[in-house]
Amino acid sequence: MSTRKIGPERHRINRPPDVGEGDPLDHRIIGRGLLALLCLFQGVGTLAIDLNRTHAANPQWPQHARFHLVWQVISVVLLSALEVALICWQGPHVEQRFYLAALLACIPLLAFLIAFISRKWYDGDLSDPNGIPPARIAIAGTIIRIDLNLVVVPAALLALVVILAIYIL
Repeated sequence: MSTRKIGPERHRINRPPDVGEGDPLDHRIIGRGLLALLCLFQGVGTLAIDLNRTHAANPQWPQHARFHLVWQVISVVLLSALEVALICWQGPHVEQRFYLAALLACIPLLAFLIAFISRKWYDGDLSDPNGIPPARIAIAGTIIRIDLNLVVVPAALLALVVILAIYIL
């Protein structure tokens, strides 16, 4: 907290812990910026990947499945917007809002992993013959197919851990 002399008395001015007069760019500002970008990419990426002909507009998908997908997309986009607002909003409780945004950003990622682990229970699959095909990678003459979600989601979780480490340190 800083003080500024106003008249004969000194008054306290509440400032977020990572903003100060003349302070250089510090790790907390960088962490907040990176988290805001991650949250933004999470929302925009969900829109771009799921609201197209391979998913929500796929005529071969049952209408009810498309409804649930659009519902899920809108939920993730609204959650991402809230996360960005929590990070960028000026005012008190900057640190608490940062951690809340990080926790909220983690929810769709963990939900994906739970859905992936439990897919035998509901007879689900990561890809659809009419959808985005898995990436094909040749390793030592063997072709391996990897669904890109299995790359992006763990990478996003790892990025979130790195962002938290940058913010804390």
